[in-house]
Amino acid sequence: MLLELAIWLGQDIRAFNVFGYITLRTVLAALTALGISFIFGPAVIRWLAAKKIGQAVRDDGPKSHLTKAGTPTMGGALILIAIGITMLLWGDLSNRYMWTVLLVTLGFGAVGWVDDWKKVVHRDPKGLASRWKYLWTSLIAAGAAVYLGLTADAAVQLELIVPFFKSVAYPLGAIGFIVLSYFVINGTSHSVNLTDGLDGLAIMPTVMVSAALAIFAYVAGHAGFSKYLGLPYIPGAGELAVFCGAMAGAGLGFLWFNAYPAEVFMGDVGALALGAAMGTVAVIVRQEIVLFIMGGLFVAEAMSVMVQVLYFKVTGGKRIFRMAPLHHHYELGGWKETQVVVRFWIITIMLVLFGLSTLKLR
Repeated sequence: MLLELAIWLGQDIRAFNVFGYITLRTVLAALTALGISFIFGPAVIRWLAAKKIGQAVRDDGPKSHLTKAGTPTMGGALILIAIGITMLLWGDLSNRYMWTVLLVTLGFGAVGWVDDWKKVVHRDPKGLASRWKYLWTSLIAAGAAVYLGLTADAAVQLELIVPFFKSVAYPLGAIGFIVLSYFVINGTSHSVNLTDGLDGLAIMPTVMVSAALAIFAYVAGHAGFSKYLGLPYIPGAGELAVFCGAMAGAGLGFLWFNAYPAEVFMGDVGALALGAAMGTVAVIVRQEIVLFIMGGLFVAEAMSVMVQVLYFKVTGGKRIFRMAPLHHHYELGGWKETQVVVRFWIITIMLVLFGLSTLKLR
């Protein structure tokens, strides 16, 4: 019913001829997704609670997290619903980039849904086996990378852009582009998922990075601005600003319910999907390195896990961090959960501003 209503409303909205204004649609998409999250959030939380879809807490995690057991999870589905309906209303349905990002987002969300379902229905805190989760996300990421690589319109769209330098770009070729895109999409997805361990920790940085990516997408899709700022012009990429606006708005609405103490958790269905969406947008607008900068929190969280595992195996059981991912290290070091979250938010704000500065500092 909601899908049919969204399609019907979208047809009426198109009749008003507002689709030439990407900036207006970006703002309206953010507000629409925010409104959907606000309106349907309580009902979704009640439904999850009634179905006993509650968080399963790992036994080897911080003891303070044991009180979170039973809190409704899989709330990321609310974010995906808000984004999907919003794009039907305000998105250009003929834009291939919009559909690429949307399908990748929903695909990763489906993998996350299965993972969460195993956790809450079968009461297995580990959920879907890591090898299967990585296999399915890899197939989706590889499919998107191949499609984008083989349909690139110009050689400039297959270059690795180095920020802070006017004309430094490395040609990747189709194969190099596909390999890089695969790692960016899949890596960002799993990095966000690893970060999603405290109330509000992952969603607010996602909102901030999404909002910044909306600016890069708008510039990349605008012939005048892209030329002036020295960025590659990618026809049609501006539409991704609308998608990023929807993602930021839906995330803010979700944060209302996910802020400490959380009424609902995002789950893998949300974290995997949002990370993949940001990675795909960054690949399309040729800002992989800038995403690496702005999403530095996600990178640090993922690296802490990899370093911890590697060091543990090499040293026969020793650890660098008290616990990985990184936010648990600071929790066990005496920081309160809210201190970790807000301080990591502050770091992300600085990183996002630094990333945005690459638009002009060249």
